[in-house]
Amino acid sequence: MSGIEIRFSGSGGQGLQLVARILGEEFSAKQRYVAISQGYEPTSRGGLSRADLVIGDQGKTSYPLVSRLDYLVILDQVAVAASKGLVHADTLIIADCERVTEPPSGAGKYLQLPLVKEALAAGTSRAVNIVSLGALVSCSRVCDPDALVDKISSSVPQRFIDMNIDAYQRGLTLGLDEKAV
Repeated sequence: MSGIEIRFSGSGGQGLQLVARILGEEFSAKQRYVAISQGYEPTSRGGLSRADLVIGDQGKTSYPLVSRLDYLVILDQVAVAASKGLVHADTLIIADCERVTEPPSGAGKYLQLPLVKEALAAGTSRAVNIVSLGALVSCSRVCDPDALVDKISSSVPQRFIDMNIDAYQRGLTLGLDEKAV
């Protein structure tokens, strides 16, 4: 597997930096080079937010910022325009079916999934980030789905572990139902 570029995008407060860190830790554990960057508007909730990963096989990546996305997760309509020019015919886009009404153009595969609905079923809409992580992993197979369970457990407060593992499993199931790759 050569370099991979992934973006989690949405609005502030959706936990995008957390899921990027969880996924980045898994790639690092597999001896991959990982560059993580983030961007957000000055509002803490509701403004545009994104977390990007650039993963390389050996050594440093040639450029640590995304330039051509392989995978894009969009959790809110406010984030669609931020990825303009980065999607291409091979980009897999996973978007929430309620909060993203107008998808970006140019993607090879576009999946609208009930990410927020599944987060609510797990206990809270704030788990949409973990649901989306599960959906991405099962659709793309960028890593072993089982490998992230421990990383999720060690990244959230203890009282929320079960809820987040449930949210992750729900995301995996969504992705399996939609098998993109």
